[in-house]
Amino acid sequence: MFNEKTVKVIREQSREMEKKGSLTPEVLNIIYKYGLFKLFLPQELNGNMTPLPEVLRIFDTVSWIDGSVGWLVNIGSGGGVFSSAISPHVSRDIYTSNKAVIAGSGSPAGIAEREKGGYRVRGEWKYCSGSTHATVFTANCRIEGGNSSSETEIRSFIFLPEQVRIVKDWDAFGLKATASHTILVESVWVPEEMTFDMLRNPFHYEYPVFHYPFVPFAQASFTAVIIGIGRHFMEEAKKISREGKEGWGSERFHYVMKKIDEGEQRLEGTIRDFYQTIDASWDTHLKQKELTEKQHQGISHQCKETARTVWDCVGSVFPFLGIQAVMEDVPINKIWRDLQTACQHTLLVPFYDLNRIGDSC
Repeated sequence: MFNEKTVKVIREQSREMEKKGSLTPEVLNIIYKYGLFKLFLPQELNGNMTPLPEVLRIFDTVSWIDGSVGWLVNIGSGGGVFSSAISPHVSRDIYTSNKAVIAGSGSPAGIAEREKGGYRVRGEWKYCSGSTHATVFTANCRIEGGNSSSETEIRSFIFLPEQVRIVKDWDAFGLKATASHTILVESVWVPEEMTFDMLRNPFHYEYPVFHYPFVPFAQASFTAVIIGIGRHFMEEAKKISREGKEGWGSERFHYVMKKIDEGEQRLEGTIRDFYQTIDASWDTHLKQKELTEKQHQGISHQCKETARTVWDCVGSVFPFLGIQAVMEDVPINKIWRDLQTACQHTLLVPFYDLNRIGDSC
């Protein structure tokens, strides 16, 4: 998808983006050029609607180039799935620009009070990746007032940039360029048409990805990012080893290369298993067969196992790369930090392992 020149341009700006805490205009323009924020948008909205398995491989490739860029392409394009639930005339307003991209949060951390024709909203949402280049924000709120049911109602809200204050508090040690800051909304009125409900999705656009179960969709997307970062790490580890061969000596060089080869073999195996699982689920989905709960669990399990295996493979190599690998200004250190950060996403942490460890202590 990308030529060598484009890869070189992005990687040459990785350090600058880390220091800046966001993407550079040149890298954003590359994303706009290839329509990478529009991979799940209908053509009716100036989108590049693409099958899920193909998009995951794009996430993989972009993350191989740079972890922060891959993470933001994943997050930004993922916002396109909301278009099926948002009224078409609102979707046309917020999605059709070449630079249109949503940032936000799925956490129901806000409060919305019903008012005539809309809602009065307040809230604070953390970890909104892409906040500094977003053209629109979305976030979930608990609804207060006007509902006699004891069940808490959750609804999604669309905010324009002028309604949102960005609190620049993303200070993680990896994925530094993702601008995953907190957003704050204070007593903003939002009309009904600028809200939607993904649980009762009206499906204004009938594309297969809109009917694919959302949690497996999100888990697979994040996993593809982790795969790309892992592949980049192994590539860079081999480069460091070859450059250090003379100073290391033959015995150390061959030992480290053996560790890298073993890690790559495990990595290739888990990548193959991941894509086979996703491809099979997509084929079933296209046959208009609803995925069973067991299949949901199978996808989730595979995503978590893949993320953990990539983490383990990288961890088996990193300690042997020498003191230079702990210096923040070398590429492999950034790749390692990006991977550790991406693997912390709650959808990919295998809590079943952690629980077993805790039970045995």
